[in-house]
Amino acid sequence: MTIQMEPTDQELWSATVAGDEVRFAQLFDRYARTVYNHAFRLTGSWSLAEDVTQSAFLVAWRRRDDARLVDGSILPWLLVITTNTARGETRSARRWRALLRRIPLERGTERDVAEDAAGRVDDERRMRLILAAVRRLPRAEREAVALCLWSGVSYADAAVALDISEGSVRSRVSRARARLASQLLDNPEDR
Repeated sequence: MTIQMEPTDQELWSATVAGDEVRFAQLFDRYARTVYNHAFRLTGSWSLAEDVTQSAFLVAWRRRDDARLVDGSILPWLLVITTNTARGETRSARRWRALLRRIPLERGTERDVAEDAAGRVDDERRMRLILAAVRRLPRAEREAVALCLWSGVSYADAAVALDISEGSVRSRVSRARARLASQLLDNPEDR
């Protein structure tokens, strides 16, 4: 009986760089849920997180020659791409909503808004509150929080992905935790 080992990220990415779509699909299957959860934490919206996830993997495919594996893992690089994609999507969504507000509704039409499941609504409400607190952090601290606290990337891997020292990552996370704790104590409605 032969035990077949799962291919490593390095093996899959080497094939991906050569244009192997099947190997890239395996990486997608391996990390799509993690990327999606990261995108939700950044956007506070399940539907926008879907768009960000799709866009992030498209960017990863297009920029496959630029990838930086961290200790043989492609995940930190994917999470950095996801963070950058979320920023762009959030800006686009904000512009789109502003445009829609300028368009007058036709007389006699009412907004037909489908009711989401209660869990999704609660998740998004809580995530918006948390995201609002995190957005008040300096950018460097937000990036460290997103990678280390939200997505479970180690300090060492985050340091490589962000191109800074591990000590700097630890410091940023520590400062962010202190600021968030202070914000939540000062603003109990944000909990």
